[in-house]
Amino acid sequence: MSTDPQADTAAAEDPAAPEAEPSAAAEGSHEPEPDPEPETGRAGADPADEGGDGEPGAEPPVSEGGGEGESTAGTGAEASDADAAEPAEPAAEATAAPALSEAQAELAAQRIERERIARRKAEREAPVDAGAKLSGTAADLLAAVRAVESGAKPPAEYFDEAPAAPRRAPAPAPAAPPAPRPATPAAAAAPSADAVEGVRAVLARGGAPEALAGPAAAALGEDAAGQLAENPWRLLSVPAVRPTQADGFARALLGPEAGPGDERRTTVLVGWLLARAGLKGHTALEAPVLEKALAQYGVPDPAEALEQAVAEGSVLVFHEPLGPPVAEDTEDAEQPVRVLVGLEGAAMAEESLADGLARLAAGTFDDAAEWERAAGAAPSPSAAELIRTVAGHGLVTHTGGEAARAEPFALAAAARELGLRVCLAAHAPGGPDAVTVAELLSGAEGPGRDADGQFALDLLVVLDAPQLDVETAAALVESVPDGARLVLSGDPGVLGSAGAGRVFADVLAARTCPQLVSRTPDPGPLGELVSGVGIGELNQVEAPGKEVVIVPVQDAGEAVHRTVQLVAESVPRAFGIPADSVQVITPGHGGAAGTRALNAALKERLNPGPGRFGGFDPGDRVVHVPSAGRALPARVVSADAEGLHLDRAGARIVVPKELVESRVRHGWAITAHQAVGARWPAVVVVLPGDAAQALSRDWVYTAFGRGERHLSVVHGVDQALPRAVAEVPAKPRTTRLTGLLTALATAGAPPQ
Repeated sequence: MSTDPQADTAAAEDPAAPEAEPSAAAEGSHEPEPDPEPETGRAGADPADEGGDGEPGAEPPVSEGGGEGESTAGTGAEASDADAAEPAEPAAEATAAPALSEAQAELAAQRIERERIARRKAEREAPVDAGAKLSGTAADLLAAVRAVESGAKPPAEYFDEAPAAPRRAPAPAPAAPPAPRPATPAAAAAPSADAVEGVRAVLARGGAPEALAGPAAAALGEDAAGQLAENPWRLLSVPAVRPTQADGFARALLGPEAGPGDERRTTVLVGWLLARAGLKGHTALEAPVLEKALAQYGVPDPAEALEQAVAEGSVLVFHEPLGPPVAEDTEDAEQPVRVLVGLEGAAMAEESLADGLARLAAGTFDDAAEWERAAGAAPSPSAAELIRTVAGHGLVTHTGGEAARAEPFALAAAARELGLRVCLAAHAPGGPDAVTVAELLSGAEGPGRDADGQFALDLLVVLDAPQLDVETAAALVESVPDGARLVLSGDPGVLGSAGAGRVFADVLAARTCPQLVSRTPDPGPLGELVSGVGIGELNQVEAPGKEVVIVPVQDAGEAVHRTVQLVAESVPRAFGIPADSVQVITPGHGGAAGTRALNAALKERLNPGPGRFGGFDPGDRVVHVPSAGRALPARVVSADAEGLHLDRAGARIVVPKELVESRVRHGWAITAHQAVGARWPAVVVVLPGDAAQALSRDWVYTAFGRGERHLSVVHGVDQALPRAVAEVPAKPRTTRLTGLLTALATAGAPPQ
């Protein structure tokens, strides 16, 4: 494999750059972005939108908050300073009712503080100055309105997986375990007309666009008007609104007292920063990182602001030990800790997930002889090893490349032969024997649930496990009954989940259950190339059948032209693969060679039309995004008053017309994040010059690995490609699951 390139002169972006709010959303360069998000990479975007990688999401740069975490993309290894630390001392073993884990008990204790919120609100006066209009900020808010009206959301990117293994501190007395969450979240009720009208009146007094009334009422509930009048910064609950815009609104309502250190402002800002961090995959942030981000927004005393938010119960704090435990008899020695801050939702999800995984890992079985016979008939040694391991354990992890996906299917077949109820669930449609995780949780597919709300199965095999976020993983694990087995299988080198957490990597790092590493290599030149990328090497491979082709280009225009030529002519002619089976993958949606530009060019060549159905025509190849992180391929059939009619693998679905703009995009060209979990006979990966900073090892590994028979690389990034493979690991995520699992395993271990 060779490269013919242009010099890469892009400078690394400073994640701590001072804030500058955008006046309107501009087309982004090549940044990973899940559907249905708006363009990213705006010039002068505020620090909350831009991380150190140039991607929108969490405000604080996690790497500067203590450097916890190293990427393991493509290596299959989990290693960081935090991973080497010993877990916290386990809580006392319960003798009667099930005990809540330590951090959950800490959460319960912290809720007592919430009683202070009501008292503080009753005492606090929140004057509202009528008639004040925004000066200069209204234009910024109008940009937010345009995003809301178009159905767009704030940047909620797919971000890369990277380890961070925090530890938890001992908590107070245990309490009752939380009730399982429903498999699918209930849809929020639409706000009443009165609620929207009340919000509209408050917005008008502050000079904010009335179009924000609906989104604000939906985000804050029926009392939205009162909440905004009391605390105008709660306008940040509307996804498209940014802090400087909320500051202008607050000044218009409250006057001079609406300063940067206002308690109401700082409390909301802490929660907003943590929510943005969740969009980058973090389930918590180190306190110094959060304080630095608060300082960037002009908070005069970040430490005090953070302390106040904790006291009010709007966020939760965890003290997690670093390094080996300090002996109790050591004089004047204190256990070093790092302080983590998080929102309740992610904290409870990680706690519930850790407890559920520990419950399954503790399962015991006595049918090893039957499984041994099944292992003897396995199609490969790695499949046999997987079957033998699952025979005796309730929780098993399995790692490997694309070829290794056959092993979980062999396991499922063997278990069915033994008379067990088996379900395979994948991130994307994964074959005739597998359902998607979303379908399983919703009940649309899969075994259904018993009277207790748990899956009616004996073995659940989850493929594409790196795509599990903590909320989804917790819902799955809570639904697996006692006595059943769970296998988490996936390739640790691919891009991480769209949501918060790095579940699969954290489970691997904890080493609290058997871990099977497949010995089945991916075959051929493509397999050799991708395997090299996984260990940080961009190798030149022999491809006598043109399995891998490099197409050098000088600029984005040439990249688009050559891509269309490859899809429409070259690949079909050389390999007999129809154009509809050739998938184009590029780093981002915006830019001169992003998905939008490529899809426009490919549509013009492959299915020209006026786009009379909201930009779509019958026969258009599209992706349907029913929720963040899910991009399902489909074909446009027709449209009517009901909405856009799609054909998705033979199933007809209708996307309501008001959701078409936000949930449907043309699908000849997609991002690597959208491509995770799927493969095509041929793939064209487009790397224009402005994509250099978006590249990382796990991105390249994922994109290059999507082709079954052929890979064309439209290459315009010069040495940025080998440099990304060798030197740019996945981006860090701060999570707590590894520490929680390790502590639970230590607590359950017999005394030495």
